[in-house]
Amino acid sequence: MPSNTQPLLIDGVKLQVSNLNKVFYPDNGFTKGQMIDYYIRIAPALLPHLTGRPLTLKRYPNGAAGKFFYQKECPKSRPSWLPTVPVWSNRNKRPVNYCLIENLPSLVWAANLASLELHTSLSLANNLLQPSIMVFDLDPGPPATIVECTQVALWLRDFFTQLHMASFPKTSGSKGLQVYVPLNTEITYEQTKHFAHSLARMLETKYPSQIVSNMRKNLRTGKVFIDWSQNDGHKTTVCVYSLRARNEPTVSTPVTWTEVEKTWNTKTAKHLEFTSTQVLERFLRLGDLFHPVLTIKQHLPHLYRTKPP
Repeated sequence: MPSNTQPLLIDGVKLQVSNLNKVFYPDNGFTKGQMIDYYIRIAPALLPHLTGRPLTLKRYPNGAAGKFFYQKECPKSRPSWLPTVPVWSNRNKRPVNYCLIENLPSLVWAANLASLELHTSLSLANNLLQPSIMVFDLDPGPPATIVECTQVALWLRDFFTQLHMASFPKTSGSKGLQVYVPLNTEITYEQTKHFAHSLARMLETKYPSQIVSNMRKNLRTGKVFIDWSQNDGHKTTVCVYSLRARNEPTVSTPVTWTEVEKTWNTKTAKHLEFTSTQVLERFLRLGDLFHPVLTIKQHLPHLYRTKPP
């Protein structure tokens, strides 16, 4: 056994973890061991959002500043007890077996693979064709920042409030903001994608100097791109509580609408920037702000009957 590998007993399961002292975030010396420790400590909040969802691992073998790769096919070296789910890939013309991370040992196993980022499907493995969530990924085009994203997020919130529908914001942990609309009812990706695209275009029409719905990057300068295309059965979105590969160990963090409003009113991006330490403290203090996304049942209305705020 290599000297940089050591055993770890997690919930009665013996795992081998390695390179714990390897620095994964050079700017502040945050190590792989600290990364694994974060995922162990945030697991009570994180695991419900991973359970039953096909997972893409975004792996950084040499840390956040190094090269990365996406791993959709669950490694053949996975433990025999770790379940997978086959998802048909039109690109590969075969099923891809995704990992299902549903307990603490499997989460530690994934973290030990240098999976800094965890990207989940919007649907559950037991019904891959039915998204349980609709998402609006707000991506600022420089010089716009997350501050401009908050204004767009508030417009989205107001739109869904008119429909008596709940929506939940979270930071991407990177540059932008995301708004999740829980559904948990019978619906298809075709319906959610069409709805999200149509709403993005409606908002772009009303606020053309602030919003763009076209995916061309040269149109995004100084605007917020509403990425509606994430509502697709073949895509995954960064999971709430996932670390991100930035200069610091920032996290995709659930936030309150009050915090979003405060950021817009003060024009201070720092209000929506959270590191792993801050997220752990928030969870102890606030609980899982995103838990209702797992349970609230909502139906999408006919879009033509509603107007943007």
